[in-house]
Amino acid sequence: MTNIEQDRWSRVKGRLRTSVGEDVYTSWFARMDLEGVQDESVHLSVPTRFLKSWIQAHYADRVLTCWQAEMPEVHRIDLTVRTAMRCAAPAKETTAPADQRRVEQANGRPAPELRATATAPVSASHDALGGSPLDPRLTFASFVIGRSNTLAHAAARQVAEGRRGDPVMFNPLYIHAGVGLGKTHLLQAVTWAGNSGSERKVLYLTAEKFMYGFVAALKTQTALAFKEALRGIDVLVIDDLQFLQGKSTQAEFCHTLNALIDAGRQVVIAADRPPSDLESLDDRVRSRLAGGLVVEMGSLGEELRLGILKSRVAAARAHHASFDVPEAVLDYLARTITHNGRDLEGAINRLLAHSKLNAQPVTLEMAEREVRDLIRPQEPKRIKIEDIQRVVARQYNVSRSDLLSSRRTANVVRPRQVAMYLAKTLTLRSLPEIGRRFGGRDHTTVLHAVRKIEALVARDTALSEEVESLKRQLQE
Repeated sequence: MTNIEQDRWSRVKGRLRTSVGEDVYTSWFARMDLEGVQDESVHLSVPTRFLKSWIQAHYADRVLTCWQAEMPEVHRIDLTVRTAMRCAAPAKETTAPADQRRVEQANGRPAPELRATATAPVSASHDALGGSPLDPRLTFASFVIGRSNTLAHAAARQVAEGRRGDPVMFNPLYIHAGVGLGKTHLLQAVTWAGNSGSERKVLYLTAEKFMYGFVAALKTQTALAFKEALRGIDVLVIDDLQFLQGKSTQAEFCHTLNALIDAGRQVVIAADRPPSDLESLDDRVRSRLAGGLVVEMGSLGEELRLGILKSRVAAARAHHASFDVPEAVLDYLARTITHNGRDLEGAINRLLAHSKLNAQPVTLEMAEREVRDLIRPQEPKRIKIEDIQRVVARQYNVSRSDLLSSRRTANVVRPRQVAMYLAKTLTLRSLPEIGRRFGGRDHTTVLHAVRKIEALVARDTALSEEVESLKRQLQE
């Protein structure tokens, strides 16, 4: 390919990206190559038959239009599938990117997962199906293990090391934890490790990407092809399941989940709460999720936080050899920054920036000044609706089943309204979610109860004290 053709191809890709949007471009066109231009024809190639058929069916005219904007004489687009040898050639010539070599050096040992992803591109299935972007830093080699994540790490590793045809031990594997505790790191590590060879098809999707792909397939009337391709995956990895919305999307996710599990394929899922707390999901989905291995990644202990800090400093030192953080500073950061791993990484980045930009060594005094906003108060206890129902039932001498029943007697109605009010004020659950947890009531019933108790609390001192007492019991 000549320099002129290369320049034209770059401009065409820019036009195409602008025309279809970044997400669609990344999903379907990122691995399309120009083979050459002859007379009135442009010869392009893609790595898989699936990708070829999808582009021909949905975007052939768009690609031709973008080419004609650069070369009006072009009247035909020839799209072919690259041969296995053609696809494999670049992988043999590619060396590990600098960032990956630095991580290996920082850990003092080779990182096989990183090296594999550097020399072998992510599987064709991952690209062709529009897999979510992967961060090359998030591998098993860079994951710091501690008491709170040992089981989750071991289970994820077990999944990653499986081979096609092996019996599936944990299905689905469901990992839940708060923000910044390592869920995404583990899921992407599973994907990188699985995609390091050609034996299995491993696809990583965020819930948002799954929804986007399904809705796009419905709009283009290619839902059947989307379903068949997705169910041909050996390991499906879904992140941030709590964001899955829409009845039709949830129904399709449920069908896909069942089809994969019944076929002996592996499913790995992460969310910010256990399956039982995903009120927005259908009961059948939550039941199927709970039937696998559910693992919680707990908060980071001080020893684990210190290990993460040392790992981040080592990685930073690979870029900046003179960067040094005294042991006393690391101990201080591990002791005081307790919220999540992202805050710890942010602290190291601040110290690095301050040290380099101001040409000053890192000291304890400087660290105290630079990270003071990252020292947060203890995270409040997460209150569940079941806890509210239990405490209110005990306070008013009724049963939890009374609160969920259709009884309208005075000794049940008031406690039920108080419980709904507390559920709205002490949790992040929506009115429809709260109504569903109170015997399947409508959201207008919950709204009425909340407004009723708000008005009574404002003028009834005794009730106000009761409600405050219930809040203290729940928050202790």
